[in-house]
Amino acid sequence: MIAVPNYIDPEEYLALERQSPIRHEYRYGLVYAMAGGTDNHDRIALNLLSLINRHLGDSACRFHSGNVKVNYDNAFYYYPDAFVTCDPRDRGDRYLKRYPKLIAEVLSPSTQAFDRGEKFDDYRRLDTLEEYVLISQESQTLECRRRNAAGIWEIVVYGSGDRVCLTSIGLEFEIAELYRGLDG
Repeated sequence: MIAVPNYIDPEEYLALERQSPIRHEYRYGLVYAMAGGTDNHDRIALNLLSLINRHLGDSACRFHSGNVKVNYDNAFYYYPDAFVTCDPRDRGDRYLKRYPKLIAEVLSPSTQAFDRGEKFDDYRRLDTLEEYVLISQESQTLECRRRNAAGIWEIVVYGSGDRVCLTSIGLEFEIAELYRGLDG
């Protein structure tokens, strides 16, 4: 991730982002251009979104792809690969959501350290977030960071042959379903 090297206030970022043909994320005053992903990255995200779509059906919950931002208190604006919100407060803004219960990121070599570290630190500030899912492109591995009833984050790692359980939305599926149709 390469940042524009000067501070931008959140309102200026949002105004610029609405006009930009390129997506940018915002973190504590710095703006980062989003790099393009691989075909496998895109396919894994699509497979996850398809599973979520079928599962949620006509429920009050909404799922979003990497085109809608998640925000916390003007500190950050991120475009997760997939997320779910069931909070009615998220219905008023078409570009921005603040109350997700599930966020998923497909890991890329260039961003995985950030996704596992600082981005997770940011996301866990969201009181409504119950699960943060990290999906590998390199192997059939999914890491689910789940907030327990005491507010402690626990990690469950699923691998090849496992059945994944996303408790925040009551969804279970074979991990192989995420990796359908991948090349190489």
